[in-house]
Formats: sequence, structure tokens, C-alpha cells
Amino acid sequence: MPLELIILLTMLAVFAGGVFWLKLPSGLAMAAASVVGALVAGQGIPVRHLVEGMFGYLDAVLIIATAMIFMKVVEATGALGTISYAMIKSLYRYPTLLMILVAFFVMFPGMMTGLSSACILTTGALVAPALVGMGIPAVSVGAFIAMMAVFGMIAPPINIPVMIIGGGVDMPYVGFEKPLIFMTFPLAIVTALYFRFRFIRKIDVNEILEKLPPSVYAKHGVILFLPLIMVIGLMAGIRIAPDLVPDIGIPLIFMIGAVIGIRTGEKVEVVKVSRVAIRESLPVLGILVGVGMFVQIMTLTGVRGYLAVSALQLPPELLYLGIAFIMPAMGSAYAASSVIGVPLVFVFLGRNEIVVTSALSLIAGIGDLMPPPSLLCVFAAQMLGIKNHFTILKAAAVPILLALLFGIVTIIFAADIGSFLK
Repeated sequence: MPLELIILLTMLAVFAGGVFWLKLPSGLAMAAASVVGALVAGQGIPVRHLVEGMFGYLDAVLIIATAMIFMKVVEATGALGTISYAMIKSLYRYPTLLMILVAFFVMFPGMMTGLSSACILTTGALVAPALVGMGIPAVSVGAFIAMMAVFGMIAPPINIPVMIIGGGVDMPYVGFEKPLIFMTFPLAIVTALYFRFRFIRKIDVNEILEKLPPSVYAKHGVILFLPLIMVIGLMAGIRIAPDLVPDIGIPLIFMIGAVIGIRTGEKVEVVKVSRVAIRESLPVLGILVGVGMFVQIMTLTGVRGYLAVSALQLPPELLYLGIAFIMPAMGSAYAASSVIGVPLVFVFLGRNEIVVTSALSLIAGIGDLMPPPSLLCVFAAQMLGIKNHFTILKAAAVPILLALLFGIVTIIFAADIGSFLK
């Protein structure tokens, strides 16, 4: 058995043992696996490489931390609640259109932060009572919100799994907007229609509005949405008119939006909101630190190269089947992107790497629903008062299979899809 395979199996065993047996956070389990992998490879404890790995995804860490602060400020001002209230009140007569817009609304925090759990903790929590009031069972509401959280994390402008894969293969985060829209928005619409036609029959708008936070638009006016307008405007301006809008960095854009939001709506307790935002994002930040260490040790020990070469030797049918099952089985989009996504990009060189990477990020994103952590299912279950979070995973089975199939088909026809999206 090759030494590289022994190292990889040892690292995966330590990671799995840390998560399943010792109940360690995923980030800490990956850090432990990195140390053990280096020891097995005869590298001792390479402190320099471990520290370099910890800071490997510093840009993604800063984006998530500042984006979560921004979203919590916008939520505290009442802007998100106002949007939710207006959406239900205006469109309850058109349930199909309403469900599609609710899907995009739930996705929005993930699009801004690259963090799937942000969708459940903010917009998902706002619309959950309305969805239950519209006749959708609580378990299916949890499944719908969890799927939108995955699509929101993968949709542009911020996609952390793509950044992780890109960092591993020296691919800049440029030109991903159209492929990521193609990978997520159609699936989000189909998923919304799936739940709409299964469950929604008649909507009692007064009963639903009573369960939603009240609109504060009459009190504050359009200035309530100024932080959102500013952040979206700056992000769009950098791409549309780079000569006029300087690229000041996404973390700074989010902090500017957060500062503006303090005075645009309801009173914001800045320190309290910031603490809550960082506390809720810490598990994911820890995973990114662990993933950075894991990838660094894989590179140091030759495991990454071994995976790439081995994947090239697999027959196509086994390769695609392995992608569909193994990537989500990692239980984390970030772990799957770093361990499996990076080598796979080399396997599909020549097929439009941007489209391939976008599809791999979608398949990896399904991992946030899968055990052992089942992070999104757990959050959704807690929000809706459901005791067994696996019932949410079961209710999401059809959209999950559809997303996996769509991802695999996209990889197969990546070159043609890339030409179509130009």
C-alpha cells in the first residue's frame, strides 16, 4: 500500500474518530488529523506548515465574520422583517410567485456571506412561521429552508467552497457569476415549486401576518434599506465599472454597510449584535482553519498529488459515482472542497474549469446537510421545534438527489455549458 494512501486513511480515520467518537468540532478534528498525518509521514510536528495552513483561508474567514456582522445589523434594524412582511402581504394571492421569492429571500444571507447557516439563522427564521401558516408541514419547511441555505451558500457573489478549491489550484475567483447562477437559481425555483404544489392550497394572509415581525417601513422610510443598497451597489460597481468603483475588498464593504445600518432603522446594540454574529460564525471559522491545516499537510506529504493521479486512473462511471457520494459524505462543504474538490479540478482539466469548479461546489454544499454533523438539519430542527433532525434530511431527499444529478450532468457537459454561458 502506498505511503500516501496510508497517510490519507490515517488522517480520515482521525477526523472521523474525532467527530463521531470524541464529539469534537469538525475544525478541531481536522487539525488533529493534520498533526497525525504529518507524524505518520515522518515530518514530526511541522509548526510552520500548520500555522501557514491556519491562515490559508484568512480571506474567507474575514468575509464570513464581517458578513455575519452586517447581516445581524440589517436584521436588527428591522429591514429583513419588513421585506418579509411586505412580500407576504403583497403576493399571498400568487402562491407560486410568492414561494419563488421566499426561496430567493432565504438564500440572500448565504449569497452575501458564503455561509449556509446564516440563511437559517436570519431569513429562514423570519419566514418559517409564515410557511407553516401557509399549510406546509414543519418538517418540510425545515427541508425547504435547509435546501435554500445550500443554494444560497453556492450562489454568487460569495462562494467559499469555490474559493477553497481555487486556492488549492491557483485559480482566481473571477468569472464565476454566471456558472454559479446557472447552478443554483434554477434548482431553487424547482425546489420552491416542489414544496408549493405538494402542500399549499389556501393562504389565510391575516393569520400569517400575525406571526411575522411587523413592518417598520412607515417609521423609517426607504433609508431602512440603505445598507443593503450600499453593499450590493459596491459589489456590483466593482464588477460593472471597475474604473469608477475601487476594489476596497469584500470585508471592508460589509463593515461599511454595517456602520451605515446602525442609524437607518431600529436601535442596534452594536456590541451585542457583533458578539452574536461572531459566536454564530465561530464553528464555520474553526472549520476553515482546520481545512487550511488539512490541505497544507496533504500537500506537504504528497497526498494531494496522489489523489489527483489516482482519480485520473478511475473509469468515468466510478469517478462520477464517487463524486456524488463521497463529497457529500464528508459532512461539510468546506472539508469536501479541500480534500476532494481540489484534486478533481486537475482530473477535469480542459472541460472549462470554472464550470467544473462551480458544479463541484454545489455537490460539496450538499455535505452541510449530511451526518454526522448535519449542521443545517440541526439548525432547522431547533428553529421549528422538531426533535429528530433526520426527518428534515428525509423530507429533502428529492431536492438533494436532483441537485446531485444536476451537478454531475453539469460536470459531464462542462465545456458545452461554458460556451453557452459566455
